[in-house]
Amino acid sequence: MWTFGLLRSELTTTLRRWRTLALLGVLAAVPVLIGIAVRIETRDGSRAGRGGGEGPAFIAQVTNNGLFLVFTALAATLPFFLPMAVGVVAGDAIAGEANAGTLRYLLVAPAGRTRLLLAKYTTVMAFCLLATLVVAGSALAVGALLFPLGDLTTISGTRIGFGEGLGRALLIALVVAASLIGVAALGLFVSTLTSSGIAAMATTVGLVITVQILDQIPQLHAFQPYFFSHYWLSFADLMRDPVYWDGLTKNLGLQALYAAVFGTAAWARFTTKDINA
Repeated sequence: MWTFGLLRSELTTTLRRWRTLALLGVLAAVPVLIGIAVRIETRDGSRAGRGGGEGPAFIAQVTNNGLFLVFTALAATLPFFLPMAVGVVAGDAIAGEANAGTLRYLLVAPAGRTRLLLAKYTTVMAFCLLATLVVAGSALAVGALLFPLGDLTTISGTRIGFGEGLGRALLIALVVAASLIGVAALGLFVSTLTSSGIAAMATTVGLVITVQILDQIPQLHAFQPYFFSHYWLSFADLMRDPVYWDGLTKNLGLQALYAAVFGTAAWARFTTKDINA
C-alpha cells in the first residue's frame, strides 16, 4: 500500500509541475502547427510532397486522410521533442529532489531507496506514455478538423478501414512510447550522479542529441545498430500490410537492454551514494 501511495504521490507531483504542463503544451502544439502548415500549403489543390515509406514522408498523405497527421506528428516529434521532454522529467527525478532539499525527507519514510527509485522510473515511463498520447490525440483532433477522414492506403498499397487504421495509430503511439524507455533509464541514471536538476536535465538532453548525431555519421555504421535512437522510426512498418516486425522487435529489444543496463546502474549508484540534501 505504501508503494502505491508513493507512486500516486510521484505521479501527482510530476503532473502538477508547471514545467511538465509546459512540455505537454509544446508537444500538443506541434501537430497543430504541422496541420496548419500543410493546410496552407495545399489550399490551392497541390500536394505536400511525394509519398514514401518512412517517418515524415507520411506528410504526403495528410491531405488525403487526416489520420496520417498522427503518424506525421509522431515522426516529427520523436527525434527531438519527445526525448527532450522525457530527458527533462527523468533528469530531474532524483537530482531535482536533492537540489530542493526534499530527498532526505522522502527517504525518512519507510519506502526505501529501491522502491523510491522504482516509483521515480515508473513515473517517468508514465510520462512517456502520456506525452506520446498527447501528440497523437492533438494530431487526431487537428486532422479531423482540417482534413477528411476515411479508409487508409498502407505503405504496401492495400486499403484498410478507418477503424483498423485508428487501431494501428494507437499501436504506433504505444510503440513510440516504448521507444523512449531507454532515454528514461539513461536520464534517471544521470539524475543519480548529481544534485543539480538543471545539470542532469541538460546532460540527458545533450546525450540524446549527441547519440542522434553519431547515428547519422556513415563511418560509424558498425556501431549505429546499438544506438537507442537507431530504430525509432521503425514504427512506420506498422503501416505495411503485412506488418514488418524485424525493425520493431530490434527497437523494443534495444530499449529493454538500455533500460536494464542504465536502470541497474541507477540502482547501484542511488543505493550506495551519500544523501546530503
